[in-house]
Amino acid sequence: MIKNQLKIKKMKQKKRVLIVEDEKSLFEILKDKFEMEGFGVLIAENGAIGLEVALKELPDIILLDIAMPVMDGLEMLRLLRDDEKGKNLKVIILTNYGDMEKFVQAKELGVVDYLVKADWSMKDIVEKVRKQI
Repeated sequence: MIKNQLKIKKMKQKKRVLIVEDEKSLFEILKDKFEMEGFGVLIAENGAIGLEVALKELPDIILLDIAMPVMDGLEMLRLLRDDEKGKNLKVIILTNYGDMEKFVQAKELGVVDYLVKADWSMKDIVEKVRKQI
């Protein structure tokens, strides 16, 4: 009986996405969209805060911008991978950078996807996240 209750409780828990984005209007749109889709949402406005939240909360997936103040997304990702708790967290880069150098750096650091913001709708981004978790 207790095992079944635990299983039901676990099924009801929301999958959590951490959005690390400094552009307030975009993170609010993403937050609203993911909440409407039934996700729990954590927000960080730069890489330093994102790293702290990621290691404390261990979200199911992280949407990570590259260009941010204080600490950029690639530096956050490097530090995340250096930590035992963060080395296997799933990360999708969501950025304005479409250049190959940033793409290669992100892939070398183990991201599961690399999305250029202008190329994807909110619906598509949610679907990409669903496929990964």
